[in-house]
Amino acid sequence: MYNQFFYCSNCIHQTSCPFLNEQMRNFYRFEDYPEFENFSAFYDEDYFDSFRAPQQQVNRILAQLNIQRPELSRTLQRYGVNRAQINNYFRTAIAYTIDNASRYSGNINQRTNLLFSSFRRSNAWIFNALRAAGVPNNIVNSTFRDVIEFTLRSIITPPSPDRWSQWEDLGGVLAFGPGVSSWAPNRLDTFATGSDSALYHKWWNGSTWSNWERLGGVLTSAPAAVSWGNNRIDVFGRGTNNAMWHIFWDGSRWSQWEDLGGVLTSAPAAASWAPNRLDTFVRGTDNALYHKWWNGSTWSEWENLGGVLTSAPAAVSWGNNRIDVFVRGQGNRLYHLWWNGSRWSNWEDLGGNLTSAPAVSSRGPNKLEVFARGQNNQLMTMSWNGTRWSNWSNLGGNITSDPAAVSWGPNRTDVFARGTNNAMWHIWRN
Repeated sequence: MYNQFFYCSNCIHQTSCPFLNEQMRNFYRFEDYPEFENFSAFYDEDYFDSFRAPQQQVNRILAQLNIQRPELSRTLQRYGVNRAQINNYFRTAIAYTIDNASRYSGNINQRTNLLFSSFRRSNAWIFNALRAAGVPNNIVNSTFRDVIEFTLRSIITPPSPDRWSQWEDLGGVLAFGPGVSSWAPNRLDTFATGSDSALYHKWWNGSTWSNWERLGGVLTSAPAAVSWGNNRIDVFGRGTNNAMWHIFWDGSRWSQWEDLGGVLTSAPAAASWAPNRLDTFVRGTDNALYHKWWNGSTWSEWENLGGVLTSAPAAVSWGNNRIDVFVRGQGNRLYHLWWNGSRWSNWEDLGGNLTSAPAVSSRGPNKLEVFARGQNNQLMTMSWNGTRWSNWSNLGGNITSDPAAVSWGPNRTDVFARGTNNAMWHIWRN
């Protein structure tokens, strides 16, 4: 029986594996074999013979993966799979993706699914080894699908130079995450629910930050803010009756609070694609996305847009009659829905592993930047450049809330979040 091929869970090449055939009879631990004292060195020397992918590129993507998606490795380690094995399995998936990405067309999800199916057929030994180690089949599948998707995004859109500022502490005591809007270049209006549940306002006038201004109300969520014209701001929040409440600045004074109804199970989101036009979004009691809009004279009824949300939504408009909405869905993945002027799209799965609701901003037509808290409480971002989505990038920090984001010009993005001291923190990109 020992004349047939055997290979252990560490094996890459049956033709060169020191554990094959007769040696498998007495194999208990690979440490027993002096010719295999350094498994990583063996892998680095022999593994890349089977792939065209440059080793440096594979190792770079692996390093990014372990920083940005550490939970993928940790999940397998919980079943007793050692870190060296996991890295080598991931290298195989990364190299396979680089080598075969050009064979498949479609959007990012379609290409990921096709690559994953092909990889699973071609590398069944990895899946068999992990199942033999006790890793459930669904975890094996989801892990390698995520590795392939991460790799695909990395090679489609290489990382751009870092132009982000350092984090800035703007003070305050926030009960939830902040909200932000901008009605002019170099103008920022931020909002937060304070420890007394009232709405607070802090603004940047182009040279200095104001003190916090108390606007009253009794909110049970983070606020959402949007501007549809010069010196105009609309702010929304969930009230004590779980309805959506609204207050606005008309250029000279703040309005009274207005009850817009609904039964919210999340903070609201707001966008505007034209003067005196408002589109608001919330999660309902059935975890679906709901939409309510102001057409310049009246508010609509609530519209059910479906989906299964596990967070508050985020919304932005980058052009006339265009709205993009993002949510965290099942599996903590980012999902995207958009209005193109005549109909709503289907939900698009953008992957990731979010530990907060997303935030979104737009620097210009057909440009989107999405932000969310990652596994280590750091701020993560990904962007749409008009043709494709980037990979997730890590902006650091230690945030304890959903982020909020806004852009006031083609080369400027400002992001806000609550920090570990419950103050509002700010980071920006020029």
